[in-house]
Amino acid sequence: MSHRHALIIEDEILIAMEVEALLGEQGFDSFDIAESPQAALDCALRRQPDLITADYRIIGGTGVEAVTAILARLGPIPVVYVTGNADQLGARTRAVVDKPISPHRLAEACAAVQSAGA
Repeated sequence: MSHRHALIIEDEILIAMEVEALLGEQGFDSFDIAESPQAALDCALRRQPDLITADYRIIGGTGVEAVTAILARLGPIPVVYVTGNADQLGARTRAVVDKPISPHRLAEACAAVQSAGA
């Protein structure tokens, strides 16, 4: 069985724990949680994630800034934005899950970005 690692970029711990539980149901078995762009980059450089979920507004910046920095260093990684600020993302991403989180919608978005290869 292959191990799958997810990076959850979220500054509200209860939401991060919810995302972790939902990703666990999808077969992910290890997780890093980061609440700022720098912490997210540090986590990704320590262990490259197979999937990133990111909130838009986080401590010290945005999830977009964090994801941009990670992808610039590590190359393509599937990303799903989990946010209450989807309107701020514009056309930057095709995978957005609104808060409150629908487990079904999160599973669909994760499957879509992973099958797309990035």
